[in-house]
Amino acid sequence: MQIWLCKEFNDLSTIELYSILQLRTEIFVVEQNCVFQDIDGKDEDAYHLMCYEEDRLIAYTRLLPAGKSYTECSIGRVVTKKIKRGTGIGKELMAISIEYCYRLFGKSPIRIGAQVYLEKFYSSFGFKKDSDIYIEDGIQHIEMVLSPA
Repeated sequence: MQIWLCKEFNDLSTIELYSILQLRTEIFVVEQNCVFQDIDGKDEDAYHLMCYEEDRLIAYTRLLPAGKSYTECSIGRVVTKKIKRGTGIGKELMAISIEYCYRLFGKSPIRIGAQVYLEKFYSSFGFKKDSDIYIEDGIQHIEMVLSPA
């Protein structure tokens, strides 16, 4: 059974924060072999959407209000535990993240910085490419925007 939680930074328990940082490091630093500053000073201003299964964090996103990463609100640090990929949890994670952004920040555009290889995945939610390819932490990215209907 999956449990979804969305919390502000100050409401996270130390165990939740540890699990978030552990999952982000596991995927973004170790799996993707990318040395970068994950703890960037934005977590304190974010909402943290977490999916737990059997008391283990399996999926996560960071939801930021407008003005923190971009002019628009944003979804970032999108991560799914490797053993859960291909199960549909990533699609569910994005759908719930979009829903929470609208609930928390109003029905306004959402901007993401997407790894290029995931463009088709994000396009399936209505995100549209909004930049040229750029390199961030050694990985090709593009900005994409979802405009509410």
